[in-house]
Amino acid sequence: MDSLFPESTLQRIEKSGVIAVLVIDQPEDAVPLARALLACGIDAMELTLRTPAAVDALRLVREQVPEMLAGVGTILSPQQLEEVVDAGAAFGVAPGLNVKVVERAKQLGLPFAPGIVTPSEIELAVELGCRELKFFPAEPSGGIKYLRSMYAPYAHLGLQFLPLGGINAANMAGYLFDAAVPAIGGSWLAPRKIIQEHNWSVVIDHATEARRVIKELREK
Repeated sequence: MDSLFPESTLQRIEKSGVIAVLVIDQPEDAVPLARALLACGIDAMELTLRTPAAVDALRLVREQVPEMLAGVGTILSPQQLEEVVDAGAAFGVAPGLNVKVVERAKQLGLPFAPGIVTPSEIELAVELGCRELKFFPAEPSGGIKYLRSMYAPYAHLGLQFLPLGGINAANMAGYLFDAAVPAIGGSWLAPRKIIQEHNWSVVIDHATEARRVIKELREK
């Protein structure tokens, strides 16, 4: 089954191990934030459409920090897809599975990972041609044990999962140890308040710890 993601994009996401999931209120904050993450070896970020600043933030990152793989999350409508593609999104993510959104993402050629949390949603996503799926909300739904049980009947399809929700430095290794999880979503790396305060040193501390866990896990 073909992926909606180019192999080069998948390799970058897997190499990063964590996608920084961000809520930005001021577009200009995205540039120093992206540079702080890059300095720690995290070169994949998801700007969520939870604020009006997200698309402008994406444009600034694309212009000023082109080495960052910048995607967009919380895509809930086909109209939003067109906007983020125009702004240069490298990939798109949604918390749920909206057939119209997936179909439009395919038409626009945007690598897209819909959100799933049940076997039925996995089957619908597969039918729509998706191979990379966001597992959300991960921890409240049962964590890595639930994910493994749920995807077991579909393991032969070569699906990959990007878990998000309740994941942090303390439990991330359990997810990344699974071969079906190339990377996790990390909203704890740069919480909204930390971004608002421009506290980049905290972001660097969180990102450095995340990379330490990933390096230790993958070099075993």
